[in-house]
Amino acid sequence: MDERPIDGTRSYYSKGAIFFHWTIAALIIANLAIGFLHEGFSPALRGTAMGFHKSTGILVIVLTLGRIAWRITHKPPPLPVTARSWEKGLAHAVHWLLYALMLALPVTGWLMTSAGKRKYALDFYGLFPIPYLPVAQNEGAAHTYADRHELLGWIALALLVLHLGGAAKHYFMDRDRTVQRILPWLRDRSAA
Repeated sequence: MDERPIDGTRSYYSKGAIFFHWTIAALIIANLAIGFLHEGFSPALRGTAMGFHKSTGILVIVLTLGRIAWRITHKPPPLPVTARSWEKGLAHAVHWLLYALMLALPVTGWLMTSAGKRKYALDFYGLFPIPYLPVAQNEGAAHTYADRHELLGWIALALLVLHLGGAAKHYFMDRDRTVQRILPWLRDRSAA
C-alpha cells in the first residue's frame, strides 16, 4: 500500500490498521443492529441472530486485542496541523473510549450469558465451544450485566455517530485529507 506522505508530514494508516479498523467496524455495526433489534425477530431467527451476536462479540474481543497491540507497535499518522488542540484531544479521547468499549461491551455480554440460565451452548459460530466466564449463575447478576451491556451499546452508538460526524466534518467542511488516511480508495481525491 502506498505510504507516501500527504499534506507535508502526514501519511496513511498501515495495512494492518486499516484491516483492523474496517473489520471491527463492520462487526460492531452488525452486532449493534442485532442487539437493538433482536426482540422484533421471529423466535427462530432470534436464536440464530443471538448466536451470531455472541460469537461476533468474542471475535471483536480478539480483534480488538490485536488492534491495540498493532496500535502500540505501529504509530498512527499524525492529525492535520490545521486541527485545533481541542479537536485533537477529542479525537484521541473518542478513539481510546471506542477501544475500551470494544472490550467492555462484549465482556459484559459474556458475563450476562455466563451468569444467566445458560439455555443454549455458547460456541464460536458453531465451530467450537466458548467457556463461560467463572461467575455464579444468578439471575439478578445476569440482569445487572444485561443493563450494563445495553447502556454500553447506547454509548458505543453515540461514539460511533460522533466518530462518523468528525470524519464527515474533515471530509466535507475542512476538506483536509484526514479521511483518506483510513479510506485508501479516496487517496487520489484532491483537497480543495
